[in-house]
Amino acid sequence: MALKRTSTSSAPSMTQAAIRKLVDDSVSAALKAQAANMANADDTNRNPEPREAPNNSQESPDLVIEEAYKITWSEFKNLLIKKYCPRTEVYKMEGEFYNLTVKGNDLKTYLRRFQELAVLCPTMVPNSEKLMEVFIRGLPGSIEGNVTASKP
Repeated sequence: MALKRTSTSSAPSMTQAAIRKLVDDSVSAALKAQAANMANADDTNRNPEPREAPNNSQESPDLVIEEAYKITWSEFKNLLIKKYCPRTEVYKMEGEFYNLTVKGNDLKTYLRRFQELAVLCPTMVPNSEKLMEVFIRGLPGSIEGNVTASKP
């Protein structure tokens, strides 16, 4: 005989419709705030030709999705970073990236972590030439000389 699950909580559980409404309302509010921000900012990464949104008088999930499509990738990344990456953690990663060196002869670990930090801290190095300089700086002296001599 299968056991029935019973809740010890007196709080009522949320229905799927209530959860969907909560998510839709949150996304809609975030998109409106972002649109207001963008209206006041001169952002060159902004999509110059946003997609047309359906002209509905009532906000529906389709309208929210259409509004979400208007956000560029860089804006979306910035929203995620602002929401989920506290500035203190970003400072720690940037410090690690700046001071990263090879430990012993473990080049694989150095390369893997360097690539991770290069993606996580894109503002640390403005171009591929600077990225190469930072990479070479973390190598041991004997390897650094050989790499520098090969003029990568």
